[in-house]
Amino acid sequence: MAQISYVTLGRRISAGLDQFMQTVTHLRGYRWSSDVVRKLGITGRTLVIAIPWVWLLLFFLIPFVIVLKISFAETRLGVPPYTPLFDWVSSQYLQIKLNAGNYLFLAKDSLYIEAFLSSLKVASISTVLCLLIGYPMSYAIARASPSWRNTLLLLIILPFWTSFLVRIYAWIGLLANTGLINNALIAAGLIHEPIVMMQTNFAMYVGIVYCYLPFMILPLYSNLEKHDNTLLEAAVDLGATPFKAFLRVTLPLSMPGVIAGSMLVFIPAVGEFVIPRLLGGTDSLMIGRVLWDEFFSNRDWPVAGAVAICLLLVLVLPIMVFQRYQVQETNGSAKR
Repeated sequence: MAQISYVTLGRRISAGLDQFMQTVTHLRGYRWSSDVVRKLGITGRTLVIAIPWVWLLLFFLIPFVIVLKISFAETRLGVPPYTPLFDWVSSQYLQIKLNAGNYLFLAKDSLYIEAFLSSLKVASISTVLCLLIGYPMSYAIARASPSWRNTLLLLIILPFWTSFLVRIYAWIGLLANTGLINNALIAAGLIHEPIVMMQTNFAMYVGIVYCYLPFMILPLYSNLEKHDNTLLEAAVDLGATPFKAFLRVTLPLSMPGVIAGSMLVFIPAVGEFVIPRLLGGTDSLMIGRVLWDEFFSNRDWPVAGAVAICLLLVLVLPIMVFQRYQVQETNGSAKR
């Protein structure tokens, strides 16, 4: 009975949608807009392609231009806390004020250079750790039986069903001096006093690796799952050991997945703010924290805008590398 009712409900919904579309297509506004679109030579394919371009325009290009404009302004007391870039003089002349001093200030102050280098170091170490942990997991999932793959992938994706902030606070409960790990070790008699893990670089790396590990596993699995196992069999027939066959066959073929996963971890880890703030120590200097301090503590929006623009320029090269290997992966999949 339940199955019949669901089928009936589905048919009613489908009939309702068909009736709705017929009503819409007979509206005068719909016919007029269709005629205008047809006269302009705009096809349905063009409209579909235009959607992501409009999205990028609204949520990337326009905010980027606003931040770029702020980075060339000067700090002032008021709302907004920066001077306008364009100003009318005597209501006749348009005056453009470009202040490049914010970028020169970043080059002279060692705080920002150290923050950039520290962020790159943390992101690089986190990427290597994610690769060392994620590659074996991806390889195991790709070599598992088809009946188990979906379940294993579900376990990888499952943490995304929980809020990012909730997961970080869960690690605080695990790593705190009175947390679950210390209490379990003390109860087992392995230690006599709590191990300080919170507010350390160790806790920061644990949080970053935990949160970004799925971004490494999924591209690697997508690559490894497409490999032809007969290549490994041929290598073994030619006298190669399993380890040598892995180094000579599997690893080179998986490099696009390695690069894609590494970029997906490295790029957001450079600007990470929440994890170093909640789990890291006071000496964990990250560019995300510097940006927060400049925007909300110092209210120096022009310098903060300059920091954001420099951070974007630093990440342009990894983004270009990621796009290149993503194209290679797509072309390889199309050939196969």
